Amino acid sequence: MKKVTVAVIGCGSIARDAHMPSYASNPLAEVKYVVDIKPEKAKALGEKYGVPHIITDYREILQDPEVEAVSVCTPNDAHAPITIDCLNAGKNVLCEKPAAINADLVREMKEAADRNGKILNIGVVNRFNTAVNHIKAMIEAGELGKIYHIYCSFRQHRSIPGLGGWFTNKKVSGGGVLIDWGVHFLDLIFYCINPKKVLSVSSSAYSELVKDPKDYTYVDMWAGPPNYDGVYDVEEFVTGLIRTDGPTITFNGAWAQNIGESAMFIEFLGDKGGIKLQYGGNFTFYTTKNGMLQEIKPSYQTKNMFYEEIDSFLNSSIANRKDRANVDNILITAQTMDAIYESAKLGKEVVL
Repeated sequence: MKKVTVAVIGCGSIARDAHMPSYASNPLAEVKYVVDIKPEKAKALGEKYGVPHIITDYREILQDPEVEAVSVCTPNDAHAPITIDCLNAGKNVLCEKPAAINADLVREMKEAADRNGKILNIGVVNRFNTAVNHIKAMIEAGELGKIYHIYCSFRQHRSIPGLGGWFTNKKVSGGGVLIDWGVHFLDLIFYCINPKKVLSVSSSAYSELVKDPKDYTYVDMWAGPPNYDGVYDVEEFVTGLIRTDGPTITFNGAWAQNIGESAMFIEFLGDKGGIKLQYGGNFTFYTTKNGMLQEIKPSYQTKNMFYEEIDSFLNSSIANRKDRANVDNILITAQTMDAIYESAKLGKEVVL
């Protein structure tokens, strides 16, 4: 069986915890390069997996015709330029989420993929989640009836990542909790309900808990430690209402809040039934039958969604066939996030 020769650009947590383990365990893949501008990070990851070429400049791989597929796992502002360079060099690309820091750049990435006849997938890994795909199948089978509203919460207690690092610098990240966590929730919802269009957005965003970075008390800083000389100009809380041509969607998201509870879930409300999905976990189906209320907790075999995402990308690259994570399918998410930020900035509803 011919293997796909792969390069991984960016050796941070998503590369270490998801991309590299999935490539290493997939018989279709052979990783030839790992790349990071910090040589110690590239060295650590490359040596762990026995990768033959450990480099600091991704442009080297553009000249290697053996490289067929690339994972882009860099900070958000580098997604578009690196992805476009790789597509122009004839490589298929899996770019981590968010696709880019704004929808205009996502369109440029799509145009590059189309122009070069290459595959461009985005790291919307929940499209490969077992529970999510069961929910999507139930919705399509009409088990929930007419879905009229969806509510999602992506909130944690004082967990701003890497305060003062790239996550909290809007120029690099594109935003805060919305573009970091909200992108997953919105894309999951759009994948399940498949709206034709978003009509309008009304939202507010807040940055209230870091008046003085040294006074910010936290329970978790998973991309830390804090850099008190860095930038903090993004939102840690966002809320809003989205109107689609189908159901309405409301959301509350917080990297940090003065409520000591995590609330990471999505609720799908239909006239025949409803589903509550615990993000990253299982779901409960609520319905009625013969005058009785029913609460069903399905049991099923769960697959590793990161492995499934990588496997689908490799097969798409081999067959030159678009899959569910193709950039075509996530433009609506990028456009909606732009509208959420615009509405929050203007303080009024934005019509798309």
